[in-house]
Amino acid sequence: MKALVFTGPGTVELLDVDRPVAGEGEVLVRIEAAGICGSELHGILHTDFRKPPLIMGHELAGVTEDGRRVTVNPLLSCGACDRCRAGDDHLCRERAILGIHRPGGFAEAVAVPERALHVLEPGMDAEVAAMVEPLANAVHALRLADPAPGARIGVIGAGTIGLVTLLAARDISDRVEVCDLSERRLAVAARLGASRVGAELAGEFDVVIDAVGAHVTHRDSVRLLRPGGTAVWIGLLSAEPGFDGRHIVRQEKRVLGSYCYTGIDFAAALKLAGRVPLDWATSFSLADGPEIFTALMRGRQDVVKALLRP
Repeated sequence: MKALVFTGPGTVELLDVDRPVAGEGEVLVRIEAAGICGSELHGILHTDFRKPPLIMGHELAGVTEDGRRVTVNPLLSCGACDRCRAGDDHLCRERAILGIHRPGGFAEAVAVPERALHVLEPGMDAEVAAMVEPLANAVHALRLADPAPGARIGVIGAGTIGLVTLLAARDISDRVEVCDLSERRLAVAARLGASRVGAELAGEFDVVIDAVGAHVTHRDSVRLLRPGGTAVWIGLLSAEPGFDGRHIVRQEKRVLGSYCYTGIDFAAALKLAGRVPLDWATSFSLADGPEIFTALMRGRQDVVKALLRP
């Protein structure tokens, strides 16, 4: 079959590979749509986390051999450790992720554990279903922040994670502001219901979600909080914290890290996907994968979210 393969630093290639064989407890899913994640665009510049050769792709939807239309929770936990028993399966010490630790969805088919499948509601498009995974990240981050109804929520970054965070936050409050440096992405945020968009957030917020993760956005996420407010970091761009720890103590602010989602968050995101607009992605054929992936990696801005379709 055809697959988009990470073959070395900064390089993806369309190759012929062996079709996967489903092992015990697994099923074969024929891919209908798979999203390109920003973490992949940054991640393939190095080989310390993702090890080539690797078929990436952890945002996926498709059809099983017995005809079920599904999306897949790519985070695979052991199900038996203390974290899994506590419901924090995303923090399992033995976790593995499709497209990182085992082959993912940038291919014509992928073998996945049966327990990772989520059957789609009738009529849900595969492109919407492939957006459930990023939406689950937003659901989880907002659950950690626990904003009150009507809270003032700021979102830094209007890439995919920032936009799905906006959609999930709009379910809680009608005061959700988004900032980004891209006018095109801000226009999408405005269309999706942001109460205000701009190059910067203004004023104080009860909750700030940093969907970028740069040194400066870390700093701003804390600076913009009201006393006692909560910043949640999803972005992974920089390791530098960027804030004054004394300020956090004196203003009793909270900074939380948010990684992926629990199984419950993923299921909630699937339900939410049926009633929020997720129609702003751009589809490309798998054959065009190397070209579009490389262009996005080099900074192409006219595509907010790219989906690959075999």
